Amino acid sequence: MASVAWAVLKVLLLLPTQTWSPVGAGNPPDCDAPLASALPRSSFSSSSELSSSHGPGFSRLNRRDGAGGWTPLVSNKYQWLQIDLGERMEVTAVATQGGYGSSDWVTSYLLMFSDGGRNWKQYRREESIWGFPGNTNADSVVHYRLQPPFEARFLRFLPLAWNPRGRIGMRIEVYGCAYKSEVVYFDGQSALLYTLDKNPLKPIRDVISLKFKAMQSNGILLHREGQHGNHITLELIKGKLVFFLNSGNAKLPSTIAPVTLTLGSLLDDQHWHSVLIELLDTQVNFTVDKHTHHFQAKGDSSYLDLNFEISFGGIPTPGRSRAFTRKSFHGCLENLYYNGVDVTELAKKHKPQILMMGNVSFSCPQPQTVPVTFLSSRSYLALPGNSGEDKVSVTFQFRTWNRAGHLLFGELRRGSGSFVLFLKDGKLKLSLFQPGQSPRNVTAGAGLNDGQWHSVSFSAKWSHMNVVVDDDTAVQPLVAVLIDSGDTYYFGGCLDNSSGSGCKSPLGGFQGCLRLITIGDKAVDPILVQQGALGSFRDLQIDSCGITDRCLPSYCEHGGECSQSWDTFSCDCLGTGYTGETCHSSLYEQSCEAHKHRGNPSGLYYIDADGSGPLGPFLVYCNMTDAAWTVVRHGGPDAVTLRGAPSGHPRSAVSFAYAADAGQLRASVNLAERCEQRLALRCGTARRPDSRDGTPLSWWVGRTNETHTYWGGSLPDAQKCTCGLEGNCIDSQYYCNCDAGRNEWTSDTIVLSQKEHLPVTQIVMTDAGQPHSEADYTLGPLLCRGDKSFWNSASFNTETSYLHFPAFHGELTADVCFFFKTTVSSGVFMENLGITDFIRIELRAPTEVTFSFDVGNGPCEVTVQSPTPFNDNQWHHVRAERNVKGASLQVDQLPQKMQPAPADGHVRLQLNSQLFIGGTATRQRGFLGCIRSLQLNGVALDLEERATVTPGVEPGCAGHCSTYGHLCRNGGRCREKRRGVTCDCAFSAYDGPFCSNEISAYFATGSSMTYHFQEHYTLSENSSSLVSSLHRDVTLTREMITLSFRTTRTPSLLLYVSSFYEEYLSVILANNGSLQIRYKLDRHQNPDAFTFDFKNMADGQLHQVKINREEAVVMVEVHQSAKKQVILSSGTEFNAVKSLILGKVLEAAGADPDTRRAATSGFTGCLSAVRFGRAAPLKAALRPSGPSRVTVRGHVAPMARCAAGAASGSPARELAPRLAGGAGRSGPADEGEPLVNADRRDSAVIGDTGFLRIGRAGFELLASSDLPASASQSAEITGVSHHARPSLIF
Repeated sequence: MASVAWAVLKVLLLLPTQTWSPVGAGNPPDCDAPLASALPRSSFSSSSELSSSHGPGFSRLNRRDGAGGWTPLVSNKYQWLQIDLGERMEVTAVATQGGYGSSDWVTSYLLMFSDGGRNWKQYRREESIWGFPGNTNADSVVHYRLQPPFEARFLRFLPLAWNPRGRIGMRIEVYGCAYKSEVVYFDGQSALLYTLDKNPLKPIRDVISLKFKAMQSNGILLHREGQHGNHITLELIKGKLVFFLNSGNAKLPSTIAPVTLTLGSLLDDQHWHSVLIELLDTQVNFTVDKHTHHFQAKGDSSYLDLNFEISFGGIPTPGRSRAFTRKSFHGCLENLYYNGVDVTELAKKHKPQILMMGNVSFSCPQPQTVPVTFLSSRSYLALPGNSGEDKVSVTFQFRTWNRAGHLLFGELRRGSGSFVLFLKDGKLKLSLFQPGQSPRNVTAGAGLNDGQWHSVSFSAKWSHMNVVVDDDTAVQPLVAVLIDSGDTYYFGGCLDNSSGSGCKSPLGGFQGCLRLITIGDKAVDPILVQQGALGSFRDLQIDSCGITDRCLPSYCEHGGECSQSWDTFSCDCLGTGYTGETCHSSLYEQSCEAHKHRGNPSGLYYIDADGSGPLGPFLVYCNMTDAAWTVVRHGGPDAVTLRGAPSGHPRSAVSFAYAADAGQLRASVNLAERCEQRLALRCGTARRPDSRDGTPLSWWVGRTNETHTYWGGSLPDAQKCTCGLEGNCIDSQYYCNCDAGRNEWTSDTIVLSQKEHLPVTQIVMTDAGQPHSEADYTLGPLLCRGDKSFWNSASFNTETSYLHFPAFHGELTADVCFFFKTTVSSGVFMENLGITDFIRIELRAPTEVTFSFDVGNGPCEVTVQSPTPFNDNQWHHVRAERNVKGASLQVDQLPQKMQPAPADGHVRLQLNSQLFIGGTATRQRGFLGCIRSLQLNGVALDLEERATVTPGVEPGCAGHCSTYGHLCRNGGRCREKRRGVTCDCAFSAYDGPFCSNEISAYFATGSSMTYHFQEHYTLSENSSSLVSSLHRDVTLTREMITLSFRTTRTPSLLLYVSSFYEEYLSVILANNGSLQIRYKLDRHQNPDAFTFDFKNMADGQLHQVKINREEAVVMVEVHQSAKKQVILSSGTEFNAVKSLILGKVLEAAGADPDTRRAATSGFTGCLSAVRFGRAAPLKAALRPSGPSRVTVRGHVAPMARCAAGAASGSPARELAPRLAGGAGRSGPADEGEPLVNADRRDSAVIGDTGFLRIGRAGFELLASSDLPASASQSAEITGVSHHARPSLIF
């Protein structure tokens, strides 16, 4: 029964917060009664009236008395209509009409409210400060419901625009209901101490709700503490509300609060702000006005373990909490509730639970300060100076966000000079100009553009002038001269026709708020200025400070830092990984697949798996093979060793953390087509796989913290290693080698490929009681292949076909990116409609892509124009973004087009219909073609899935090579795949995913490599001789030859091609290092010999040579720049081509003497990218894919590349195979971790046993300590002619 009672009590204590809300208890649910219609005429007032019959008393809605509404004497933006509701009321709606039967109506207006008829506050719609929509004629009624409502006694309507053919004319109504208010006032030296009921059963939830109006920018609103340094404190600091929480630690001083929550800004504006605090054990909900911060504490400490006292307004007992010696609150609290108890009512009734300390009263005084807002850089306030006095003295307070602006200007009498007070770089500067003297300058203060109130005092008299800003005083001595104060002082800007020496300033006028202005010893009353009885002004808002914090809430995403001026805000995206006006767009590709199809090689890259979504970028290794593999390394041990332990005890429980967090890993794995992770296990004396009762003795934990007992690529719970799946375990009774009970070392390779469980975060192994058993294992990185979303596409076959998805929710920021290709001239890619808002992207013309939208400010368009058509049936990438700052559109690499948003306009995009892809709701202007990789705010839409069930739309789209074919280099050919493309390097001298990886070899002195052409051709069965067959089959009239080399030896033979007819081609370096080419195409004639004196090419640098023959015309090109053309005389046909030799030639019968000398010397150095037509001899030797046609003599070592300096400092581009049992497998199975040095890849040996001993997927890469000191010391190739298929070495 006790547990049942506790459960019931817990439910009661967890009642919703609304149960304790004073508003919910005191106000009726239907709060929409008309409030103005029953008021007397005296409750209405205005800035002016056209006549007595146009007075404010005739402005009630639907009334026709008088002239039928209020009309001011002059129609301008300084007019206003005011209502006194008699007491504070909750206002929920307003309505307007024009003047009855007239052409006078207001088309837009501002709504302002106040408690005491002073210090007005503007009501803001949404996040903007635009006015309310008004009327379009005189008699229709326009209602506007206020969300949220507000409480006030006084309301003002300020016309912004009106019928241009008439005057301002208004009739109005206000709707709402009575408002319950209990108020307590603190004078900055007082407090309330509330003692709670000492019930032994403490509540499991605390709720504190209140409203406050602050007279100063600092002060403690509430404080409660416990016995062990734990406390909660709510404090106003520089106009922001800060909630300090310390869950308690006796070892830490109470000054160290582990949690500080900050909300709100400019809360010292002498207006009401609401606060709600909910404490539920370690959970905290902190709300100020409309903004909420949710916080969950770590650990078991509770914020509810506090004393039975809570103070409001300050900390009444000095010394109780020495850490809090800060200022007490000066202002009013309203409707103060603690767990549903009305604390103010208890205090008013002098209940014993309340102790009042200091001057506490129960009415809230109204502020008498009258602020003035300078709305633009052209605003000014002209006030009379203390003319005739022998000093200048001015004081005032200001607040602004602007770093610069003209604050005050005045001329001295009798031409004795002038002074200027201005802000620059957030500092206040004063300049005094006097005839015959250089300007005198004084600077004071810093960081004055922080939005806080700052006090300024400026004075100049006889021999000195000084400026005091807050507590910073600056004094400047002057030449003794009479200071004669002038007639007029200009605050802000100046009159257009003013000609003062300093009034016109490139800084522009001050934008911000001023108050408490005094000139001489006389205070200035701005109300007199407003009434026209004092001075003059332009573009001011008197009796209101219109400053707003544009960084609250901050629209800067992904940690971008928000800064602001009076008119706008900006985001600093440095270091976030994002860019754009609001740091919304990621700088990085979404996957390794996307990096690959930008032509990027293997290497370390940042990827952002959810694009512009909330997850940040993280670093991975991209292994670019035929597929793009993403490699995510863990920070766990490289190898874990296990030794026997008592039965059932853990031998090892190892956790593995990754370079990405759980969310990033989940997004990356979900994108991939396939993921796997390898576990290499070596075992000594074996152990039982399970305990005697069948309980598994080993398991692993995946990313979702679920335990898995299966191993290998099998289905979950199959509990088989890879050998068990393939049926080749060393003991067929077991499904893992390590379970075979052998007293010898065995190994298992386990491939985990259920990607929804990956990656592995923990491996746990226990023992069955075999004390001498031993094992070790290595967990490889997470490997993920491809990107499902990158190739996800749909083909739209008719103009009326489309795909539809749920409405796009991108209220404040919306980005859309996709690829398209088409042959038509126009069509809509996507469209989403709201009631009035919309968003659309379309191909408007063959060379134009347009992004259009409306968020309530009228339609906006951004268009990108291209010099070439978009309907060329190639993929084009579109990225469109719309945010509160504006809109942007980029297509391919064309310049981005941008359109700024209107100042203070609507900012929320509200869509409610279906999202149409490839068409519109009207089924007109549909798109014909393909759309691919469509993402909205980083979320990929599955076009293929939707296309399978949609008529007129087909999943997938062919024809990628037209766009991505250029990635296949060096003669590689683009081949279509169902998802993407691949590069066929069969006829290229290069390999790799883009046919861009050099195939290079170091030739030691005396070595050679011979490529036999006859293997290319089938001999005729009827041929009587080999020569006749070759003569018939191998006759060349043209050939393309490429090679790169690096050497310091001369003479050198770079390449020699022989013929059965004693014809040949030789490419040599002469003794002086010059390039020489000899063609002998007729054995009866002397060879054509050409020398190309480009430079000494035996200089140890890499040189690239390209030779292109078309019959008798030979074009030679070096380094893709130096070119020379020659004409052959020996013939145009190269007959019976026999072989191509690199290095030393043993027999060069019939060759010229220079060729024979070079052939005898051979070649010492590095050769790469050798190609003769379709023949690539180095590739045939080092990357064999069929019957071998290569003979190797001497010592030849493969190299990563021939470029000088390649042996050190090269970036990692490949992954080394390191997992046990992984040799010989393709794809990521052979991939381990990045190399430090590029020269460590693909090292191999062609041995002297007569076979070309190179494995296509089984290279043993050299460790860093094994790297040769020079190329001649690396792995050798020694061999003889062979025709067998190469054997593999591992």
